[in-house]
Amino acid sequence: MDNKTQASMNRHHQSKWTLRNIILIALIAIFTGIIFWGAGFLYTALTVALTPIGGAPFANDLLMGLWCMAGPLTGFVVRTFGSAFVGEFLGAAVEVFLGGQWGAGAFISGIVQGIGSELGFAFTGYKRYDWVSLNASIFTTVIVTFAWDMIKNGYNKFGIPLLLALFVTRYISTFIFGGVLTKMIVKLLDRSNAFSL
Repeated sequence: MDNKTQASMNRHHQSKWTLRNIILIALIAIFTGIIFWGAGFLYTALTVALTPIGGAPFANDLLMGLWCMAGPLTGFVVRTFGSAFVGEFLGAAVEVFLGGQWGAGAFISGIVQGIGSELGFAFTGYKRYDWVSLNASIFTTVIVTFAWDMIKNGYNKFGIPLLLALFVTRYISTFIFGGVLTKMIVKLLDRSNAFSL
């Protein structure tokens, strides 16, 4: 995306809470919620496959980027305060209503992941929508969710080498799904003139 296109998107797509944006967030949430629901089956398969070699904890971190993609995507597309949080939380809500294996616990995960995603955009003052803000969102998502897993999933009992390996795995996963994939989707939306609708 060239500077002219980026400037145009910043000018025409720095958003407020409009009906159009609420519908867009809902559509993103439905799309990602279905992905979250499907990732539950993938998580189970990965856990079973990795358990014999002692790698079961990696299943969570390999898929974390997939489970957190709604926040960076929504925050980058609907450029306003709270959109990353709402997108992630509503995605988790869709997963719950589809009967995801985590049950109502996914609501809590959605809150934690949404806060993580939102913080990155907050740190840039909701004024930058480029790799800087996206990477900030990715980094804060990884930090917040990893801290949550230290409490919730017993990561605090793991040794330092395993923790470092899990953290790096989570960062790579979140970078791919929340960063690279988000940029690709936004580029496709830009080419289709969806931002001018």
